[in-house]
Amino acid sequence: MKLNKKLLASGILAASLVAGQAWGAVSEGEAAKLGDSLTPIGAEKAGNGGAIPAWDGGLATPPANYKGDGIYVNPFPDEKPKFVIDQSNVSEYADKLSPGQVAMIKQYPDYKMPVYETHRTAAYPQNIMDETVKNATQAELIKNGNGLANYQDATPFPIPQTGLEVIWNHITRYRGGSVQRNIGQATPTANGMYSIVKFQDEITYRKYLTDYEPSKDPNVLFYFKQAITAPARLAGNVLLVHETLDQVAEPRRAWVYNAGQRRVRRAPQVAYDGPGTASDGMRTSDNLDMFNGAPDRYNWELVGKKEMYIPYNSYKLVDRSLSYDDIIKPGHINQELTRYELHRVWHVRATLKEGERHIYAQRDFYFDEDSWQATVIDHYDGRGELWRVAEAHSMQFYDVNLPWYAVETLYDLLSGRYLVLGLTNEETNPYQFGVDRQSRDYTPAALRRAGTR
Repeated sequence: MKLNKKLLASGILAASLVAGQAWGAVSEGEAAKLGDSLTPIGAEKAGNGGAIPAWDGGLATPPANYKGDGIYVNPFPDEKPKFVIDQSNVSEYADKLSPGQVAMIKQYPDYKMPVYETHRTAAYPQNIMDETVKNATQAELIKNGNGLANYQDATPFPIPQTGLEVIWNHITRYRGGSVQRNIGQATPTANGMYSIVKFQDEITYRKYLTDYEPSKDPNVLFYFKQAITAPARLAGNVLLVHETLDQVAEPRRAWVYNAGQRRVRRAPQVAYDGPGTASDGMRTSDNLDMFNGAPDRYNWELVGKKEMYIPYNSYKLVDRSLSYDDIIKPGHINQELTRYELHRVWHVRATLKEGERHIYAQRDFYFDEDSWQATVIDHYDGRGELWRVAEAHSMQFYDVNLPWYAVETLYDLLSGRYLVLGLTNEETNPYQFGVDRQSRDYTPAALRRAGTR
């Protein structure tokens, strides 16, 4: 697919950003495409005349057999794979795969990608779509692309012109407003041995606090709290993050409560390539949610748009009849439980700036056009060698009109190990949306209470 003139001018735009100008807002004429030829979130509404259908509003109504209890049933239970990509035929489909996906297939003889019929299930609340349409002509990148102006909620740049705008769409995307989830994380050894670390996560966007005041903490995007509930040796440790919009002007505020020491401490290492919580060195802090935090250490190139086989509608991975053992296998998760579909994605390349430090020298991102979620990321080391491959197995939370991740995976091609995060199969009350929170719930003083409850 050819880029339009605005995309081809991304180099000029990037140069202007360096000069400190504000970019992002499009004309009223461009914005009028939203809801017409584009979805209200900014995806192409039309299909491709083949495997990709037109967007018809997404999966905004739960299946008839959904009980409303947060235990998500598969809306496509009878569908079978159209075909399977494996070592025998990967070359036929390589143009619609990332180099990392191809590498995984070549490295593991039992690694396969079952490809199903494409369903464009992404749906959002009406107010989020309305806010996105307003953002198109108002939201701007400021401070060399490290902050946003005239933005409050939803997708800031539904008609992106630069790679930075696309990454900001991912960082700021709607995730239910206020949500609590109980999830598991595993970092299996090469032979498949693992132990589960369990988290209780809370994420609340400032606007969704019960005591929200527009003038209070205006640079905060959302509050994040993560309490470890198992195993016993880690239980009670809590991380608190105030995620700032401009993390260069005001770095992310982070604190940790250590249950053994009964102390709260600042945690400046919870950013960039600092170690991820209880990850056994298998992810960086900014690998969480596929990518999070300040984008200032990279140059962001908008490569373009393409059709690609990506994980989608991954309801099998949250099937309550499955155990963790059914999902976690040596080398990779059980690919029999995965589902891939053909979708259009935005390809953005992040290259480490000269003089900056990060263990990843380059990252190639592929963002789903219907949700702005990063769905596949290839990570390269300082030698330019492909190192890690991340895949986000997404699903539509149809009771709250929210596309989000079922599980995230991060594969290390060198060690043969991987990390899987977001497991809910053996968890009680895995997701709770619309949880009432007050700003005092996200103060350092609240960490001790979170660790001892």
